[in-house]
Amino acid sequence: MMKTGGCHCGSVRYTVTGPLRDVIYCHCTQCRKQTGHFVAATRVADDALEINGAGDLTWYAASPGAKRGFCRHCGSLLFWKRDGSGMTSIMAGSMDLPTGLTASHHIFAADKGDYYELADGLPVFEGRD
Repeated sequence: MMKTGGCHCGSVRYTVTGPLRDVIYCHCTQCRKQTGHFVAATRVADDALEINGAGDLTWYAASPGAKRGFCRHCGSLLFWKRDGSGMTSIMAGSMDLPTGLTASHHIFAADKGDYYELADGLPVFEGRD
């Protein structure tokens, strides 16, 4: 089933033609600092992701071996990619509704903000898993 999404200003749009992983909530320090809260992301194989307006994406190397893609006009964070993985994580909030997605678990809970609790009943991992 095809899914679509994009940034706030519409400069970057994408189409997903392959299966998406369940949404994972990441509470790591980088995600908190770069988004202001935590990240909710799904993932797809690169060959099932078509990006229109890719020239309007800026890729920031957030850490060695990984980068984040955001719109250079409105700043919307859209993607996270580990070098050489063949997969791209997509920020679930950038997808057009309905997404049909469900959340599976929380990661890096040890780094979460101290102003909220994880009380949704999903599995919680202190690190990656």
